[in-house]
Amino acid sequence: MPDDIATAKHELRADLVGRRDALSETARRDAGVSLATHVGGAPVPTGPGVTICAYVSVGTEPPTGPLIAALADTGARVLLPISLPGPPAPLEWAAFDGPQSLASGRFGLLEPTGERLGPTAVRDADLVLVPALAVDVRGFRLGRGAGFYDRSLVDVRGVVTAVVYDDEVLPSVPGDTHDVSMTWALTPAGGFRRLDR
Repeated sequence: MPDDIATAKHELRADLVGRRDALSETARRDAGVSLATHVGGAPVPTGPGVTICAYVSVGTEPPTGPLIAALADTGARVLLPISLPGPPAPLEWAAFDGPQSLASGRFGLLEPTGERLGPTAVRDADLVLVPALAVDVRGFRLGRGAGFYDRSLVDVRGVVTAVVYDDEVLPSVPGDTHDVSMTWALTPAGGFRRLDR
């Protein structure tokens, strides 16, 4: 990655993390509740026979607990990621079977404890929800920088959606050739929004 792009990403990450840190617990909790209300507006139908890859939020990310529960309530098969030891690599996936099926994994993230389905399970998902610090209107996503999702989303056929706060859909995000584009954004107030790839 060129130095200027790496520097721009680093500076933008620092700004966005600072803004998230300033959010109140109430604002974060309300954002999580709002995300769940948009399940009916998803760009793919949800329900039995549909596979959705999601993730359990951590820290100041938009809370995904209510969203995961709402997706599971439709009868959809919800898969959650597992991060393997070692350097960044494609994520493993396993089915969500209720909050009791989660345990603390790498980086302190809650991960499913059921049968591992391998890193290719995400390729057949109808909808993939991806954590992000920001996404721009062209679909460029800014993540934390480790590259787990860029490695995992290669050859994904489903609708790839960045989950961010409303003010994190930006006019422009610095991107590079290895960055996997998002096709949609999901925000608490705006719901699902198509991005122009």
